[in-house]
Amino acid sequence: MSATANQFRRMNPISGEVASEAPAQTPAEARAAVDAAAKAMPAWAALGPNARRAALLKAADALAAKGDAFVAAMMAEIGATEGWARFNVMLAASMLREAASLTTQVSGEVIPSDKPGCLAMAIREPAGVVLGIAPWNAPVILGVRALATPLACGNAVVFKASELCPRTHGLIVEALAEAGLPDGLVQLVTNAPEDAGEVVGALIDHPAVRRVNFTGSTAVGRIVAVRAAQNLKPCVLELGGKAPLLVLEDADLDEAVKAAAFGAFFNQGQICMSTERLIVVDAVADAFVEKFTAKARTLAAGDPRKGATPLGAVVDVKTADKLNALVEDAVSKGARVVAAGEAEGVLVPAHVVTDVTSDMRLYSEESFGPVVAVIRARDEADAIRIANDSEYGLSASVFTRDAARGLKVARQIRSGICHVNGATVHDEAQMPFGGTGASGYGRFGGRAGIAEFTELRWITVETEPGHFPI
Repeated sequence: MSATANQFRRMNPISGEVASEAPAQTPAEARAAVDAAAKAMPAWAALGPNARRAALLKAADALAAKGDAFVAAMMAEIGATEGWARFNVMLAASMLREAASLTTQVSGEVIPSDKPGCLAMAIREPAGVVLGIAPWNAPVILGVRALATPLACGNAVVFKASELCPRTHGLIVEALAEAGLPDGLVQLVTNAPEDAGEVVGALIDHPAVRRVNFTGSTAVGRIVAVRAAQNLKPCVLELGGKAPLLVLEDADLDEAVKAAAFGAFFNQGQICMSTERLIVVDAVADAFVEKFTAKARTLAAGDPRKGATPLGAVVDVKTADKLNALVEDAVSKGARVVAAGEAEGVLVPAHVVTDVTSDMRLYSEESFGPVVAVIRARDEADAIRIANDSEYGLSASVFTRDAARGLKVARQIRSGICHVNGATVHDEAQMPFGGTGASGYGRFGGRAGIAEFTELRWITVETEPGHFPI
């Protein structure tokens, strides 16, 4: 990454070539973006729900039409595979269509009043300018998620792009403009990495910003939450994770292996829901590990532009170094490693670390890469205990042939999301997505998102003469 007086560059993590250039905006320019969004919002908010729906449906089509451009941008900026990029575009378009369907669901209710002749209503109205801060790892999905439901509810959006993929995020805003959304309604803010704190602080502090949503690391999420709290502004925070996948003694091991490999290694393990902990009961641990490590050995990493390997690159050398440190720490304390070859810079193949115990960093620290820990449990109760032995609580999974048992276990795991006999990586536009604990709070997706990005007001109409005690 490098910056000039008013531009910054994102470098390709594999080749080191310039992947993209974007404006290095200042806090003053960020504040001006909020002003412009606030100016554009009233006309958008005044539109009927079907007019907003039509615009968002056009935006979904415009976004989908940019598939090739998104693939090229994601490969260059973050080392993503074509499959991951096209999945991003597909789900992001679905999110825009789901948001379009929500425009007629921003509803209220009439509430019985004890006061004679008083018509009491609860009404949801647009909150104001929404600040959306999206990360690099699933850039189209999470970029669109930051703005789709806010727009459906009648808000304007300031979209703070990631410094690691400004071109990818810029394509989203281009698609919205091509679809005919009003000028100024969605403002893109890009900044050099060293200016991120000041720019984000200026955006949160702006009086017109009434809601903040952030997807990213727990460390930065805490900073965002504190700044928003100082301004008394609600947040939706989707942060880190350490997703467990529990394999009970009656599990279908072949199905568990497929889901675990997908969850741990898809997009090089750089998904907030990625399977980071495989918690396997002793009775089937040896059989599961044998099957799973055989699968992992086939998952090599390579240059995504060549399309010859299932895994692409991790986002930068710093990530590769962290993964290596986590593995070395575990090995020094008795763990064993099986991998699909040696890492070469940012090309890190699948790594399985077995016999992981609680004194190892890999047990509790989010790796956010293609390294998964296998932890043995005595029985079901011990597996649940280990699953809950984490500050995080985003996604989880449990494998058992007994669906009722699976549901019972799922109810005991502290996480915002849990799947029985499914992978920890699972997202759909209409679902209430979010976590607990250090994984954040609030919910994106579906009708749950409406509550996050609207103001609920109590309005009354008196229909009879008033009677007052004084």
